[in-house]
Amino acid sequence: MRFITAPEIEIALDQKSLIEALRRAFRMGASARPYQAPLRNRFYIENVHADPTILLNMPSWQVDGDLGIKMVTVNTGNPAKGLPMVQGVYLFLDAGTGKVRGILEAEMITVKRTAAASALASSYLSRSDASRLLIVGAGALARHFIDAHRAVRPISDVLVWNRTPKRAEELVANYRLQEDASALNSIGVTGDLEAAVSGADIVTCITASSEPVIFGDWVREGTHVDLVGAFSPDSRESDDALVQKARIFVDTRTGALAEAGDLIIPMNKGLITEDDVAADLFDLTQGERDGRRFYEQITLFKNCGSAIEDLVAARLAYQRT
Repeated sequence: MRFITAPEIEIALDQKSLIEALRRAFRMGASARPYQAPLRNRFYIENVHADPTILLNMPSWQVDGDLGIKMVTVNTGNPAKGLPMVQGVYLFLDAGTGKVRGILEAEMITVKRTAAASALASSYLSRSDASRLLIVGAGALARHFIDAHRAVRPISDVLVWNRTPKRAEELVANYRLQEDASALNSIGVTGDLEAAVSGADIVTCITASSEPVIFGDWVREGTHVDLVGAFSPDSRESDDALVQKARIFVDTRTGALAEAGDLIIPMNKGLITEDDVAADLFDLTQGERDGRRFYEQITLFKNCGSAIEDLVAARLAYQRT
């Protein structure tokens, strides 16, 4: 049994390879050996002297293949204490014998696969000439989303917005130190979120907000909106207007319809229905449903996170370390 650290995982999982591994995995949904991933278990732990902690258990397996389970905690108060919001471990096993192959640090698995899943969706949903990327939120995932979107689209200009401008400035300064950052035309910080949304080709929202951050009136024709941060039925990053004007896509229908407040809240108001979800990653990768249909279309992808993505990322990291 091996223990694989976050630095090892980061080196092993380049975005292009991980995106293509996820594409193959979702395509296998129609095969004789599809991946299985039940809804994650969620437990709320109340703390007297701290913010509540959420415990998530996320298993996935492939018949005669691999088995894995991610056990993570989520605490929105952690960044203020200098701690990651998401922490945990990934247990990677052999499905046939139950033998433990490895234990991996889950935070890096999570950020890498989350960004890769959004980029996989973007390869079907954003315009092929999309070059202007807006990142809303400057947390641990942000730099990985820049890398991931650059892996599938000709991104030349990046703007970052954060409620605390200093964190956005730190992200941009650190990203400029990356070896491939010089290929960008520009990367900077914006304080005008509305103008930045209106000028972007791709908007990725990765916040801990429970209320709308991106508004439909701001989004121009042809934009692809990538919603990542809200992961409970009562939280959202988009308003009703955006959900109503966009063509909606999700990572998995089962997960999104059970957990995505961005969809559940307007559904409960009668503004949209389950039929308004055009496709998930299984449909898109297998060619069962179209992605973007025309240049001016507004597309919206809700990324809830699937245990299938964790298993694929863990396997690739295990193979490469």
